[in-house]
Order: sequence, then structure tokens, then C-alpha cells
Amino acid sequence: MAAPAFLQGVTGVLGGLALAVGLCGPAPVAAQPASAPEVTVINGCRLWPYAHCPGADLRHADLVGKDLRGVNFSGAKLSRANLRSANLAGALLDGADLTAVQGYALNAPGASFRNARLVGANLEMARMFRANLSGADLTAASLEAARMNLVWFIGAKLTGANLQETKFVGSNLLNADLEGAVLRYTIFPDANTQGCNGCPKDW
Repeated sequence: MAAPAFLQGVTGVLGGLALAVGLCGPAPVAAQPASAPEVTVINGCRLWPYAHCPGADLRHADLVGKDLRGVNFSGAKLSRANLRSANLAGALLDGADLTAVQGYALNAPGASFRNARLVGANLEMARMFRANLSGADLTAASLEAARMNLVWFIGAKLTGANLQETKFVGSNLLNADLEGAVLRYTIFPDANTQGCNGCPKDW
């Protein structure tokens, strides 16, 4: 037997009100707390921004895309580590060993690599604005298409390095050694090349 019309109307109104206030829907789910970011620890060094790991042994470490801004890796062993697309902005790597490091598209503005060893390092497409590589050994390293604007290379060794399309805009190459380096399409606008061995003389 069908309900009277007025009862059907009341039922419809009450149902609509219940839906409006969520009485007929599922109970709200409480927001879950965000999980803490995973921190990589290698030989006691916690690899996160501003880590203090001077002298750490990070040889062959997988640091791809890591945010390592402001870290202290002075004197650290990073030979053959993979730093592809990592962020080393403002990092301290003075005297570190980065032999044959993989640093493709490395971001290291304002970082310090004074007297560091970067023999055979791959720094292609790296961005190292205002970094300091004074006294660094970059023998046979590849800096192809790297942006080295306002970088200090005072007394640095770049013998046999691949500097094709490298931009040395405003850089300081005082007494640097570029003997045997590949300089195809390399530019040196406003760079200081005084005492530089192998630097072009017409900039």
C-alpha cells in the first residue's frame, strides 16, 4: 500500500536534510600526519641539508638528486660518487677528493671546492655560479656546457679538460692552467685570464 502523498514529501525533505549535514554519508576520515622524510645515512653521515660530515667516506655513494645544500664535506672522500642533479648550494668541499665523480647537472652555486681533487670528474651541464675552485685539480674533467659564471679558478689545474661550450662569464682564471683543454665554443666574457696558461688572448 503506497504511503500518503504528504508522508512521501516529509520523507523526501528529511532525506535531503540528512544528506546536507552528512548524516547519511560515511564518517569523516581524520587527517593522517605526514610521514617524516627518509634520511640516508652512509658511514655515520646523515645526508640532509647542512649536514656536518668533514672527512666522511662517501666513495661510490648514490647521491642522485639529494638536497645537500650547505653541507660540510671538507676533506671528504667522494671519489666516484654519483651527484647527478644534486643540490650542493653553499656547500663546503675544500680539500675533498671527488675523483671521477658523476656530477652531471650538479647545482652548486656559492660552493667552495678550494684545493679539491676533481680529476676526471663529470661536471657537464653543472651550474656553479660564484663557486670557488681555486687551487682545484680538474685534470681531464668534463665541464661541457657548464655555467661557470663568476667562479674563481685561481691557480686551478684544467689541463686536458673538456671545456666545450663552457661559460666562464666574469670568472677569475688568474694563473690557471688550461693546457691541452678543449675550448670549442668556450666563452670568456669579462673573465680575468691574467697569467692563465692556455686561455685565449682575444677576450
